[in-house]
Amino acid sequence: QQDLPTDLPQEPTVMDINLSDLPIMYLNISGDYDLKKLKEYAEDMQDRIEALKEISGVDIVGALDPEVQINVDLNKMEAAQISFNDIEMAVGAENLTISGGSVKMDGMRRTLNVKKEFGNAAEIADLIVKTPTGGSVYLKDIADVRDSFKEQESYARLFGKNVITLNVRKRSGENLIEASDKINALIAEMKGTVLPENLQVTITGDQSDQTRVTLHDLINTIIIGFILVTLILMFFMGVTNALFVAMSVPLSMFVAFISMPALGGIFGFSFTMNMIVLFSFLLGLGIVVDDAIVVIENTHRIFENGRVPIVKAAKTAAGEVFLPVLSGTLTTLAPFVPLLFWPGIIGEFMFFLPVTLIITLLASLLVAYIINRVFAVDFMKPHVEHEDGKPRF
Repeated sequence: QQDLPTDLPQEPTVMDINLSDLPIMYLNISGDYDLKKLKEYAEDMQDRIEALKEISGVDIVGALDPEVQINVDLNKMEAAQISFNDIEMAVGAENLTISGGSVKMDGMRRTLNVKKEFGNAAEIADLIVKTPTGGSVYLKDIADVRDSFKEQESYARLFGKNVITLNVRKRSGENLIEASDKINALIAEMKGTVLPENLQVTITGDQSDQTRVTLHDLINTIIIGFILVTLILMFFMGVTNALFVAMSVPLSMFVAFISMPALGGIFGFSFTMNMIVLFSFLLGLGIVVDDAIVVIENTHRIFENGRVPIVKAAKTAAGEVFLPVLSGTLTTLAPFVPLLFWPGIIGEFMFFLPVTLIITLLASLLVAYIINRVFAVDFMKPHVEHEDGKPRF
């Protein structure tokens, strides 16, 4: 604040905005029922949804909050010489839940609670209020006690009709799509058992819809990119060798998927399948094949169409290119290492980009040195026969 100008028209307001507190969907409950009955269904649904581990809380909007009104007759109160403070103290002293001590049962001491909270307006109306002269009067003799509702401060509308809306908030770090699927399944289950058939539950503002579309588009892009990479490899390396190399893409991603949650537990970051992770896989799609291309091509060169045994060729090829492949991969990873320490909110979002790329490219080394060599030994065959008419293995 000291760095801000001193002639500001008003003091700056600092607000902490947490994206996890924004609702992920709105459940609108409507039907041929009054707001009191709709609130009962809404509270039942609220309890069930909040029991899900993906949900941090559910807020009810548009419902009526019950209250008990004590409308005092001033003339009768003055005649009984009773003040508002006397009524307040009498109600407060009776509306209590207190400890009644403990009792020994089944070898254990259990605590007893005496519940004297009012359940309805009739109980409060029968309350006795003491007068300064030592007398007593019933509260109902000097006041009109009735069940009512608080002044409505929140309203919900859907297509011009009164509804009660549940604002569902997701717990930070949980899966949005799984949360949406579980809520939809819960509503379908409640409609067949707890909720009446004519009660309408309309879901609006479901953020998972856009997430699903984006997720499917990104996955389709990865698949199309993988196919294009394979076709390009076939054009330059032939069908068999191209398939060896192309298999390094899903295998590297598979190794990364397995290792990232474990590494997250060791280094203290939470791995989730989000858009940044998928974009990182897409970004590294054409990079992870580099190591496999070098190893397979060198194996094919040493193999020399069957003149050298394939097992010996695979071992020799990996040994020859070990340092060049390792150094090439490390130089590719080096620019992403500083991004691990990217500060601020942007750094928290973009942290998964360098982590995913680094782990995936390291996994491509493992695939190139081990798995691709196994493929070569099993499937690499001579293309033509030699002068003696027999392929040499």
